[in-house]
Amino acid sequence: MRALVLEKKDVLSIRDIDLPQEVGPHDVKIRLHTVGICGSDVHYYTHGGIGSRKVEAPMVLGHEASGTVVEAGSAVKSLKVGDRVCMEPGIPDMNSKATLLGMYNVDPSVTFWATPPIHGCLTGYVVHPAAFTFKLPDNVSYAEGAMVEPFAVGMQAAARAKIKPGDVGVVLGAGPIGIMVALAALAGGCSKVIITDLHQPKLDIAGRYQGIIPVNVRSQDVKDVVNRETDNWGANVVFEASGAPKAIESAPTLACPGGAIVFVGIPVDAYHLSIHALMGKELRVETVFRYANVYDRAISLIASGKVDLKPLISGTFNFEQSIQAFERAASGRPEDVKLQIELASTQDW
Repeated sequence: MRALVLEKKDVLSIRDIDLPQEVGPHDVKIRLHTVGICGSDVHYYTHGGIGSRKVEAPMVLGHEASGTVVEAGSAVKSLKVGDRVCMEPGIPDMNSKATLLGMYNVDPSVTFWATPPIHGCLTGYVVHPAAFTFKLPDNVSYAEGAMVEPFAVGMQAAARAKIKPGDVGVVLGAGPIGIMVALAALAGGCSKVIITDLHQPKLDIAGRYQGIIPVNVRSQDVKDVVNRETDNWGANVVFEASGAPKAIESAPTLACPGGAIVFVGIPVDAYHLSIHALMGKELRVETVFRYANVYDRAISLIASGKVDLKPLISGTFNFEQSIQAFERAASGRPEDVKLQIELASTQDW
């Protein structure tokens, strides 16, 4: 079956590759419609790995996906042929302690699409457990369905923050995840969210949403803005979504006494945070690794109209343009938030 294959660092090809297609009793087979390009996909392409995970063999990319069920296993009751769906890309060991505790995202045995050596979903069809496949409401498009995966990270961050109604939030970094964290924080109860970045085009996109206050750190002091918006008290919760050392260091200075810092962005290198800065305010520190048990809630928020992700889609490419799409994603255009690849029109798999 044809797929977008990362052959090795900096080398992509569209070619045939053997992928498992056997449908078990609890599985569904899905024809892919739309797949988003994630920062991790781009990092594997440009750097050949993330941390200890190295691309050591050709790997199909893609994990943000939606499609249509074309076959259902004999024991599947929740889905049927023709259902429009999106897929949670991480499959844990259902018998692991982490899974039984509801923390399947940190199960050491989890297999996650497009994470070496696991193939992703930028291909014609995938077989996936029905338990991690979610039906899309009629008013949620395939493009929005492919945005559920990154939005789930924002949902996880908001849940970890333990937001109280009326809280003021700060998000450091206005990339795709940062904006989705801000939207999830608003949906979770924040009265307003200050979001920062170096790139004005991304801030302009974020600023279109009611309740989000964009701050360009090249020309504004974010601490001054936080003080202005909180009567010099500080933000109830600070989300670090950039992974940048300066942003990480500034997070405690922006939080109010007794507030929370939620680390979402992953630094390229190890970084040490001052314990004194945290203890002086009795700050609570939370971390996020992917998500667990939030997909259905994310879909419900999108379907309700309370969260509109469509403005974040900066470009859509057909499957034959996949390499071009990745080249554009790797170029890091400031005006791009989320690029997607549409596979529905491709007939020859």
